[in-house]
Amino acid sequence: MKNFVCLFVAVGLFAFSSCGDDDTMDAPVYTISINDPTSDDKKVGDMIDLKIVASEASAGTVHHMKVRIYNKADNTEIYNKPDDAHVHAESGSYTYEDQIELAVDAHTDWILEAKVWGHDAGLAEKIETVEFHVHPQ
Repeated sequence: MKNFVCLFVAVGLFAFSSCGDDDTMDAPVYTISINDPTSDDKKVGDMIDLKIVASEASAGTVHHMKVRIYNKADNTEIYNKPDDAHVHAESGSYTYEDQIELAVDAHTDWILEAKVWGHDAGLAEKIETVEFHVHPQ
């Protein structure tokens, strides 16, 4: 009976100690860099390259990324990708590349917004923007 009580206490202590906060991970630390496009003025019909690099400081996973282009005045969106923001790049870095034609109204100001975040929505979220003006052709 004494051995049974000792075993019960040992198992209880093990179970209690294994449920601590040690299982929580540190929040990722992200950086994001918009390499293209630049803030230079553009013209209607121009093809612009998009190149955005997201990195995690300790070479951890880049979980989510979203790139959108919207009108500064009225928030009209002309680009919102990737369709699935869950990119899950385990190498510590993720590069998003695409190309878009500026089939927009003339003389408008646009904002490219690139956002990266962790496993859960908003976790360690980092946002960078580039603003540019589009002229008529």
